[in-house]
Amino acid sequence: MAETICIVDDEPAILNSLSSILEDEGYQVITATNGLEGMKLVRSDAPDLVILDIWMPEMDGLETLKRLRSQLPGILVVMMSGHGSIETAVKATKLGAYDYLEKPLDLEKVTILVRNALHQRKLEEENLNLRIQVERRFELVGSSSIMNRLRSMIEMAAPANSRVLISGPNGTGKELVARAIHLQSPRHNKPFVEINCAAIPETLIESELFGHEKGAFSGATSMKRGKFELADGGTLFLDEIGDMSLATQAKVLRVLQEQQFTRVGGTKLLNVQVRVIAASNKDLSEEIGKGNFREDLYYRLNVLPIVVPTLKERRDDIPELAQHFLKMHSEEQGMKPKEFSPHGLEALQQHDWPGNIRELRNLIERLLIMVPKPVIDAPDVEMFLQVRAPSGVPSLSVGTNYDSLREARNVFEREVISQKLRDNNWNVSKTADELKIERSHLHRKIKLLNVELRPEH
Repeated sequence: MAETICIVDDEPAILNSLSSILEDEGYQVITATNGLEGMKLVRSDAPDLVILDIWMPEMDGLETLKRLRSQLPGILVVMMSGHGSIETAVKATKLGAYDYLEKPLDLEKVTILVRNALHQRKLEEENLNLRIQVERRFELVGSSSIMNRLRSMIEMAAPANSRVLISGPNGTGKELVARAIHLQSPRHNKPFVEINCAAIPETLIESELFGHEKGAFSGATSMKRGKFELADGGTLFLDEIGDMSLATQAKVLRVLQEQQFTRVGGTKLLNVQVRVIAASNKDLSEEIGKGNFREDLYYRLNVLPIVVPTLKERRDDIPELAQHFLKMHSEEQGMKPKEFSPHGLEALQQHDWPGNIRELRNLIERLLIMVPKPVIDAPDVEMFLQVRAPSGVPSLSVGTNYDSLREARNVFEREVISQKLRDNNWNVSKTADELKIERSHLHRKIKLLNVELRPEH
């Protein structure tokens, strides 16, 4: 469908020449001879672009532009005038005009400007749609009173530049809260950069945070920008900060204090303006008492504390969450949507959900794929809730052909480590504790067995 351009000018010769040129370019053109007529036409036909003359009787172009922008803030307008001045052009731009044309018109310049303006509009619409999709994927679902309080806290925290400390068990949606704060903040058009402090080996975390110069260490074949640098102007989300070593904590504290740092192996001080949001599934005040977390860093981070509730604490939200995940997964999988019966939803609400939102989301995906019926009922829910090993560890089939005992052991260890990492939200320290091995030993196993080490999204 051809894009529509509305030309508003009191000179018939301009209307005819512009209309002819733009129609030859494939655009649909509508015209008006004064500002009032132009406003009526814009409201009724919703054109993609308005070309508006400044000097007109009854109501001039600047006043018309002002009224159009007040009624239709997103309207795309190009001004034109035979009595132009820099002052007029500046005034038009301040009122929201995309650009300014001088008469007599250079028709080639007009076509280029129109093409660029409409292309810019298309990019803006695509970016808006993309942002809507992102916001939808990361939206906080739920209408319970506890969720409404959480949203209120997010709304209060978002406009500020103050640091936020988000706490709550694994799987509760701490990252979603961090993203919601960013998307509602003045920094929403700037980067949102995240790093899982528990998933990065201690030997690499400094380079990940601050970047490194070429030749800084073995394997540093080129310069690399770190997370702080990548997040400049935006938000840096430090997930599972309670697993960060004391040495790295000291370096992060210095950046927060001074808003500057040097890359690993570098000498140049880099200045950054970053809002830091941190999260932890640990009680950091207890970790301070154990000597595992710096008290001064805690107080730097804990300016605006937010506690995310467990799913057990917000059972009323489970039906809404279930329907949300069912729709989301069906779209992602390209499958026909399904629905829950009332008894199916009741079965979901009766479960304690130790894995919180993540457990529910994964179960919904499993039900969508494995239940052949269009309606998921209570027995389906109960059956798939029970489909897991009692210890949380996968079993190894003895019927599988392995070339050696070592291969079988490696397969089993890979499955066990992968499962434990997922259960612990990729927290390497906690996984090592549960497997009763040293963290360094776990890192070697992860590398040796080629275990995928990344957070789920």
